Amino acid sequence: MGSNEQQPTRIAIVGGGIGGLFCALAIHHHCSAAGVHVQVDVFEQASQYKEIGAGVGIGINAARLFHQMDLGDKLNGIAGHRTGVWITFRRFDTSEDIVTVPVNDSDKIRQAPCARTELLDLLKAAVEVRGAATLHTKKQCRSVEDLGHSVRMQFADSTSAEADIVIGCDGIHSAIRNQFVVDKPVFSGQIAYRGVIPISALSSWPFPSYSVAWLAKHRHLLVFPISRNEQLNIVAFVTKPENEIADVKESWTSICDRQEVFDDFAGFDKTAQEVLGLMPEQPSKWRLNDRQPLHRWHYMNGKVILLGDSAHAMLPHLGAGAGQSMEDGWLLGRALSERLSGSTNPHFASLESTAQLYQTVRLPRAQKTQATSRAAGNTYELQTEDMLDKSFEECIPMIAERTRERMKWVWEEDLDAAYVKARDGQGLASKVEGHGGAAGGGVVAGKGMETVTQPVSIEAQ
Repeated sequence: MGSNEQQPTRIAIVGGGIGGLFCALAIHHHCSAAGVHVQVDVFEQASQYKEIGAGVGIGINAARLFHQMDLGDKLNGIAGHRTGVWITFRRFDTSEDIVTVPVNDSDKIRQAPCARTELLDLLKAAVEVRGAATLHTKKQCRSVEDLGHSVRMQFADSTSAEADIVIGCDGIHSAIRNQFVVDKPVFSGQIAYRGVIPISALSSWPFPSYSVAWLAKHRHLLVFPISRNEQLNIVAFVTKPENEIADVKESWTSICDRQEVFDDFAGFDKTAQEVLGLMPEQPSKWRLNDRQPLHRWHYMNGKVILLGDSAHAMLPHLGAGAGQSMEDGWLLGRALSERLSGSTNPHFASLESTAQLYQTVRLPRAQKTQATSRAAGNTYELQTEDMLDKSFEECIPMIAERTRERMKWVWEEDLDAAYVKARDGQGLASKVEGHGGAAGGGVVAGKGMETVTQPVSIEAQ
């Protein structure tokens, strides 16, 4: 599989969402720089590459990767601008400030809240212009089969394809993950109503930034600007018992009457009510799930590798899910380029050790983000164990204290430095302490399979 072979290494990416297309670009970027010839194919199950028009937060770490691939100006061109504020957290009833978390977004490399549709279009166009991958549609991967030297993918249309490496980017309901891991999505205790409105429709705006979260017991309303500050993304979160939301699917197909949103957010102040009143008459209604931590991300001797939500589905409360998938793609692309270019570093002695290096660098950080996202959502709705019996007034200083410092480690990680440290450290990356193989909450359930059976405590940090 070295660079001197005539035939290119075949890499299949299953899933053509934001994580999958970014991964294709990262592999192309690193392998081109290393002079490695790869053939990348992206298999998307839908009939076209398309995202529903909600917002997605691209944090500073992920934004930096766009700039490293010469896509930073294009990213800034579709992004909203937070005017120096990540989020200002405010009382639901008076909009009085609880805590405002600043962010430096005056630099060229800055946070980029985007419309998912525009971000996916940017990535797809870059893949096509650069020839980074061949894009396929109507290819729903049902299973993968180990052929020894390669992997065969079986699709729902009864066709198949082979690749030397298969990267599973097929989301929280990943068919590839489900072939190796027996577990189910975990209900967070929350639902979310979502919508996008034109900022020009607002009669006024009393705050210095369009990035605002109103907090109440069991409820919080988040808005932030996207699409060059032309659109306002709305996510209205509510804590509900599972027996009340049995009809809510984890998809964009669940909708409700807007009156349901008004009922759940009664008592919120006039600006929040105006925002809700501009939502579509039938906003989307989401059941928010994540997964218990998964402690093994690669299978079939490293020929099958998980990425993004397939490996670490997380709740949206840090705005970090998409960014974490991009961090995955960036470092996986770098590791594969070194393996395929014939590096003599022992981490690249085999495809499995290469995949393990990727896991060693990425798993602890992704799982910390996964855990902190869950804890943040509980904090914003005053649902942490030590808040449940306290009044709203008693919880306000606790919210402020826990929110100020939470984001620093998410934003400030030097990804490439962490990778180099792991790559050049002593010995092979055979396991991360507490995270190797199927340890730490999973038990081996059969050849190549892991069962996640024990709930893992991921409460507030």
